[in-house]
Amino acid sequence: MVDALIEVAGVEKVFSVRRKAGRLRRVREEVRAVSGLDFTVARGEMVGYIGPNGAGKSTTIKMLTGILVPSAGRLRVAGIDPFARSGTGGAAGGRLRLARRIGVVFGQRTTLWWDLPLKDSYELVRRMYRVPDATYRANLERCVELLDLAPLLDVPVRQLSLGQRMRGDIAAALLHDPEVLYLDEPTIGLDVVSKAKVRSFLREVNAERGTTVLLTTHDLTDIEQLCHRVMVIDHGRLVYDGDLTGLLAAGEGERMLVVDLDRELPPIDGVPGARTVKVAGPRQWLAFPAEASAAPLVAAVAERYPLVDLSIREPDIEDVIARLYAGGTATPVAGA
Repeated sequence: MVDALIEVAGVEKVFSVRRKAGRLRRVREEVRAVSGLDFTVARGEMVGYIGPNGAGKSTTIKMLTGILVPSAGRLRVAGIDPFARSGTGGAAGGRLRLARRIGVVFGQRTTLWWDLPLKDSYELVRRMYRVPDATYRANLERCVELLDLAPLLDVPVRQLSLGQRMRGDIAAALLHDPEVLYLDEPTIGLDVVSKAKVRSFLREVNAERGTTVLLTTHDLTDIEQLCHRVMVIDHGRLVYDGDLTGLLAAGEGERMLVVDLDRELPPIDGVPGARTVKVAGPRQWLAFPAEASAAPLVAAVAERYPLVDLSIREPDIEDVIARLYAGGTATPVAGA
């Protein structure tokens, strides 16, 4: 039997908002951010949770962490219902117990103290979570080494770059040994080097400690390098649950091979499985199915053309989901 660490059943979230209805009148409307979500995440899984802006990703994360109360349905994380009322502390007691079992990183906002050096923020985290000294020292040393934080420990958080702050936030979320780590756009705005460090660190944490990770992102490379499973939410409903290859195939997504030749030539032709979609001087763009391997295509181009450089661009997740709907294949998954 699979050890489900996250259980979501029939969860909905409805917000009541006021909108203008004429110059002097406002009306109250209900906005359904999440509708009938059903899924489980097994202990030790790394799952990508993706979808367009406004699809309900962050709302889901906030319900799973106890920040938002579901309008309907039930959920449990690490065996805890954060909203169940008990004799000790009521619903707040459930949220407090859950907080000790989870770590959260919101890419758009920091959990660190803005004017304090990074190491002082970590000391406050240790006191808040009552992390034993030995555990704290071991976890901090490991995070500092793997995330290259040593030169930053005495720097105030407000002076850190976005990439440095993000690495600092990820370390803070793991100092108390959480069983579940929620990452909401953890690589947004990061440069290539910072992204690589974050991805490598997350792989190691998952492999060595079995930390369960739920990752929301618009960067398909994050999903491709970290997650074996991907769930897609759109308009508050789960529309896909499977591997990335199946998603790209269902959405008829395409990757782009960007080729730089040593001189301007006619459009590349006759390469099986690819078509040239754009030519700009010596640079050409070849589209090919997202689920296909790029290696045979690269070999064929290199053999026949004077190749100087190349790169591969992943499909945009919003385009993939739009294709799912256009093709009529985006039906909610079973139970969603």
